[in-house]
Amino acid sequence: MSDRARRLVWVLSAAAALVCAVYADLWLRARTACLTGDRYMAWNSDSAAKKAWFDARLSAEKSALDEDLAAGRMDKAEHAERAALAEFRRDEAVAESSLKYAYHWYKTAVELFSPPETKYVRLSRQRMAEAKRLWKLELDAAKIPYEDYMLQ
Repeated sequence: MSDRARRLVWVLSAAAALVCAVYADLWLRARTACLTGDRYMAWNSDSAAKKAWFDARLSAEKSALDEDLAAGRMDKAEHAERAALAEFRRDEAVAESSLKYAYHWYKTAVELFSPPETKYVRLSRQRMAEAKRLWKLELDAAKIPYEDYMLQ
């Protein structure tokens, strides 16, 4: 095999590997976004699971803060402030609309991770319409005024 042919094979192999790596990255990111949207959709009907998930995150964050306090990396006042902030973030996350987040996670999969048109992009496109419809019903039930452009 000549030197030119060897170089051509090497360049084509590198290009194919790059295309495969990009496709795999987009597939994995679309999958993550779709599954996160599914988690928020499930939380719409099971708010106790949503609260339990955010409580677990709060517990882990407080444990890390307790370790920092014990190691002397922060004083008690800073520890109390950060713990209160973590609790506030948890309370806000639990109070937020699960449907809003589901819609936006599905939208992320569709808009940011396609093309290529993977299985998860197609699923997200289908589920995005349903999440938006349910989100509008939720806003109407709460008598919150909105225009369609506000939900984008």
